[in-house]
Amino acid sequence: MKTRLKIFTTILSVLACCAFLPTMQAQLPLEIPGNPDGCYPNFTTAEGCNALHQLFGGIGNTAIGWYSNFLAGDASFNTALGAGTLALDSGIGAGQNTAVGTAAMILSLSGNSNVAVGSNALVQSLTGSFNNGVGSFVLYNNDLDGAGLGNDHNAFGDSALFSNIDGSGNCAFGNGALFFQCFHQ
Repeated sequence: MKTRLKIFTTILSVLACCAFLPTMQAQLPLEIPGNPDGCYPNFTTAEGCNALHQLFGGIGNTAIGWYSNFLAGDASFNTALGAGTLALDSGIGAGQNTAVGTAAMILSLSGNSNVAVGSNALVQSLTGSFNNGVGSFVLYNNDLDGAGLGNDHNAFGDSALFSNIDGSGNCAFGNGALFFQCFHQ
């Protein structure tokens, strides 16, 4: 028993000595490692060439894809997934938009509370708000003139409400649908 204890303490002593040798010590980092790839301050995540490139004060934005939410500025709580999504959305009042699909809401300047799902959905909705569009080219020309009248739409289907420029409170269901008026209260 005494021999085992002597062997154990000898081994423990050798290991302790080795632990203090400079070549045996693990190299500790000089600083805490940075955020994981794509993780930035203020609850913001960006991944892709120039995604969230011009974010200045906005919080809670997620941009994944080439130039997605490029000019974010002070806009907050936007989700942009796909190349060119929400690229210009930076104006006062802009935020809480969700754009999924290549070029979805690419020209939106200050819209808020919009959902655009599909390639080229709500492309020219410059200042429109509270719109829901699902399908390729849905609400494509919504609020083209920037008058702020392209609000409160629900459009589902390829090219639904494609030519709407400044109407409000419309509902369109089905590919190419431009009717089924729903009056906004």
